[in-house]
Amino acid sequence: MTQIFLSVAAILGGLSVAAGAFASHALREKISERSLEIFETGTRYQMYHALALFLVAILISRTEIPQPTLVASGWLFVIGIAIFSGSLYALSLTGIKSLRAMSTTGYAYAPLGGAALIAGWGTLAFAAWTLKL
Repeated sequence: MTQIFLSVAAILGGLSVAAGAFASHALREKISERSLEIFETGTRYQMYHALALFLVAILISRTEIPQPTLVASGWLFVIGIAIFSGSLYALSLTGIKSLRAMSTTGYAYAPLGGAALIAGWGTLAFAAWTLKL
């Protein structure tokens, strides 16, 4: 799991930088200011959670037996990034109204991804509490 999570974290981190550069240089004049803010929120959360995934990988590498809670945390971060950031990218680039429906935040899929990210932090906290390094 260590190699998988390290690799995925590096890829997601790099893609976050690329997406941010894309937003700054290619999208600034093509989409609304609000859409640009939404896109940039996606890149920011993607980077934060790529770093969190990197931490999970390091913690897994430091334990003799990978804890299921650490592995769950890693997968929750991956899933959360895909759903949360992915839905924000899609919303900002397409303006598809169904991405906005049925949510207090205005996004239908982002809360699901956000819940996965929160669950990732929760499982990481539980794992950290029980870790024996």
